[in-house]
Amino acid sequence: MTLQGDPGAQRTEDSEVVPLPEDRLRRPRVPRATDGQVIPLARGAEPVHPPQPTMPLLRAQRDELREHIVDGRLDGVRRQHSLGKHTARERLDLLLDPDSFTEVELYRRHQANGLGLAENRPYTDGVIAGSGTIDGRRVFVYAQDFTVFGGSLGEAHAAKIHKVLDLAIATGSPLIGLNDSGGARIQEGVMALDGYGGIFRRQVEASGVIPQISVVLGPCAGGAAYSPALADFVFMVRDTARMYLTGPDVVETVTGERVSHDELGGADVHGASSGVATVVHDDEESCLADVRYLVSLLPSNYLEPAPREPSQDAGKDRRPRFAELVPVEPNKPYDMREVFAELADDGEFFELHERWAQNVLCALARIDGRVVGLVGNQPVVFAGVLDGPASQKAARFVRFCDAFSIPLVTLVDVPGFLPGVEQEHSGIIRHGAQLLHAYCEATVPRVQVILRKAYGGAYIVMDSRSIGTDLSLAWPTNQIAVMGAEGAVNVLFRKDLAAAADPDALRARLVAEYTEEFMSPQYSAERGLVDDIIDPADTRSAVARALDMLQDKRKAAPQRKHGNHPI
Repeated sequence: MTLQGDPGAQRTEDSEVVPLPEDRLRRPRVPRATDGQVIPLARGAEPVHPPQPTMPLLRAQRDELREHIVDGRLDGVRRQHSLGKHTARERLDLLLDPDSFTEVELYRRHQANGLGLAENRPYTDGVIAGSGTIDGRRVFVYAQDFTVFGGSLGEAHAAKIHKVLDLAIATGSPLIGLNDSGGARIQEGVMALDGYGGIFRRQVEASGVIPQISVVLGPCAGGAAYSPALADFVFMVRDTARMYLTGPDVVETVTGERVSHDELGGADVHGASSGVATVVHDDEESCLADVRYLVSLLPSNYLEPAPREPSQDAGKDRRPRFAELVPVEPNKPYDMREVFAELADDGEFFELHERWAQNVLCALARIDGRVVGLVGNQPVVFAGVLDGPASQKAARFVRFCDAFSIPLVTLVDVPGFLPGVEQEHSGIIRHGAQLLHAYCEATVPRVQVILRKAYGGAYIVMDSRSIGTDLSLAWPTNQIAVMGAEGAVNVLFRKDLAAAADPDALRARLVAEYTEEFMSPQYSAERGLVDDIIDPADTRSAVARALDMLQDKRKAAPQRKHGNHPI
């Protein structure tokens, strides 16, 4: 018989099918039905359908999967602990307020197929991303998970970091990155590099908009090292953190130099030599506690003020110890940190780059509850002279404070720029210009306090009246001049001294005369370069009143795309 609607499909019995010629089998047979007619498509037992899932079952499966993801691989966790390192989630617990973390893209997995990746697709793809609070204030954070692919960055991994960066910028919240990664995921090829580029572009867009903090808690090699370099602050932990563009093996192959990981890019190297690390700690707990403290001093974004604490009535606070800390003799050293402590509320300040370019100090502190940036020459290191690294260190700090509307207080005791062939050849002119440029473009309230020496070009770049400081205060020990009296006399009276019967006596008399005429405490005040000569005991109160007076300062930046900073 022939089925209706399919002429030529011949059937002898229900179980026997007669094959048709090959040219008749080119199109599949499709059963057709007339109105009201039902054509069975198969014979035999009724199909068995799986039971429909219930809500309790779905919830239980969801909870089980999440618990599995959060717990991580036991062997990976054990190895992380054996290295003296916390896991990514343990670090987030230390950093953030309890129960405040909201994770995004927990289930994210890579979509790559090559080199065995298709069979290995762990959830999170090696980075924990989301948002939480620090002392109740919103931050966005990502923590690379070394137990998954060694924390290496692939396309999905990068996309999660892109997301939190975008959200941090959109909400005006600080971004904190916890770095512990083997670098780019080689199996994903150029897509890993593209992921890094997306991170860097967003970091540059966020620069000056939100504070960015990078915490290096493990390896951070190759292109990954540029992410901390673009951040505002970099924290590193000794013994476990290391950061470099090319590892020891490559260095030895190319240059023949043998060097360990720590010698090449350890925390102490970047804290003392390169200046990449802002703060160095011995352990993760103290490091992350310090990150929390730093966040308490920073505004959430460039449109908001830094958190202010209650006033301590500093405008009436006399501190006689100031006069005891600083010797009258211009060449006698003292520790500027003690001056910072006497000036700051409760003697507390957060020093940046403590072991790099130690001849200048940079710190965040509070004065009468208000967050300020402190910059000061350090007389116990190179007599407080400015050199290339010190100029770079201070310039970057000044630019950060200006970007986030943090007032600047500059404490001056500087004999000049460091002379020497090496300094000139290494670009001290360019580096000094960076500090000059930073102060000149700063629009925040600026207060200068001259404690003792302020000589030559170094006086100018340390926020002098001529480059725009709002108020210049000076102690009775101030000496503002082109150079020190003895140096000036040696230049001006070289021939007279050479011809004198007693050069030492003549030099002593000329130095005294030069000092009296050109370097008296009132000399610059009489010419309007100093607003007031204050009692050292009144330094804290004078600065506090100055900041109160300037708190409503508004100065628009020039209309231009941007200046050309002398990098």
